[in-house]
This record gives sequence, structure tokens and C-alpha cells, in this order.
Amino acid sequence: MTGQYVRVCAVSDMKEGDVRTVEINGRPIVLVGYDGAIYALDDLCTHDGGSLRDGGAIGAEIVCPRHGARFDIKTGAVTRMPAVMGVQTHDVRVEDDYVYVGIEA
Repeated sequence: MTGQYVRVCAVSDMKEGDVRTVEINGRPIVLVGYDGAIYALDDLCTHDGGSLRDGGAIGAEIVCPRHGARFDIKTGAVTRMPAVMGVQTHDVRVEDDYVYVGIEA
């Protein structure tokens, strides 16, 4: 990935199962705490453009609250229709107890 890493929160702000949205350069990104790691995806359901945040996470999937589409939080791949296109994922780094998300410039 070419671009920049942006500090978005402290590691202590994200617990197992947490789902939260941050904004980076005007782009909403959803963070998900799962299995001791933090994952970042565009906060945008590819089916209808709705936010994924309020659907929550079920295991390694994030759920769109509007129509039930699901996406793998690690890869962004669709795991349940009605969505047919995956969601953009972003690199996450943890340094000095802070979470950084990689965003293309």
C-alpha cells in the first residue's frame, strides 16, 4: 500500500467485539476488535451504501443492519448476500499503544 498511516485511537479504546467508526480524510472507516486484533474496513455496504457500524460484528463478520449482508472483517469479502461486491479493507498497525490505519494518499 502506498499512502499514509493515521492514528485513530488508543488500543485501550477497542475491546473484543467492539465496532466503531472513525473518519480519515473525510472517509468513514469502521474498526472491529476481533480475536485480539483490530481490523479496518470502509464503513459502506456495497449493496446499498449504508453504514456497517450499527449492524455489529458476529465473529469475523460485520453485518449490514439494513438488509443483512455480511462481510469478512479480514478480507472484506462478501459472506452473505444481498451484497455481491466486497468492502475495501485497510492495513492496521499498533505502535506505542495506539492504532494506526493505512489509507491511500
